Amino acid sequence: MGTDDTGAGASAKREYDRRRARDEAKIRETWGGGRIGTIAVALSGERQRTVAWKYGAAGEAEVGRALDAIADEHIVVLHDRPSPRSRASIDHIVVTRAGVGVVDAKRYRNKRPRLQVEGELFRSRTEKLVIGGDRTKLVDSMLHQMALVQDVVGPVSVHGALCFVDADWPLFGGSFTVRGIDVRWPKRLSTLEGTVDVTAVAEAFAAHFPPA
Repeated sequence: MGTDDTGAGASAKREYDRRRARDEAKIRETWGGGRIGTIAVALSGERQRTVAWKYGAAGEAEVGRALDAIADEHIVVLHDRPSPRSRASIDHIVVTRAGVGVVDAKRYRNKRPRLQVEGELFRSRTEKLVIGGDRTKLVDSMLHQMALVQDVVGPVSVHGALCFVDADWPLFGGSFTVRGIDVRWPKRLSTLEGTVDVTAVAEAFAAHFPPA
């Protein structure tokens, strides 16, 4: 047991295909289903909101490959697990003997992630994630995903990471933590010593979060 048989980014790819087909159908409703409609589809290009799902799926797949490369009998990787009572999904769950990692893959091309700290002497400290604008909502989403995972594993330690693909990372350093969430690029997961029953925890996840 090491990786599951669900492709990373599969649900994002399906959503991209669904949106692309819907966009094409709307164009053909206007221009007809013949040659003129085909030309109109070719010239229209893809909507930005549709393309974003394609890029997102590619980013999830890249992070998935990096995680699959380190999977073994002590590290189990689960991909693309739908959240209960939600249309959202958890990109990657990594079960190690040191605990459970929840990894969310994001693709912001050529933009540098950074930590912005606000607050003064008599004001509470506020940490924000900035990458081409305020993206702190990504941190809020990760904390929600971690809570869902924590409900399954109970006392087992749960950690979260936002993994940015194709971002403008510096040559040295660059990774940081915001509100307890690691922010980094795809890289090797450090294996720590621990006592977690990896197989039992992975099976609990597979039952609670079936493949998308």
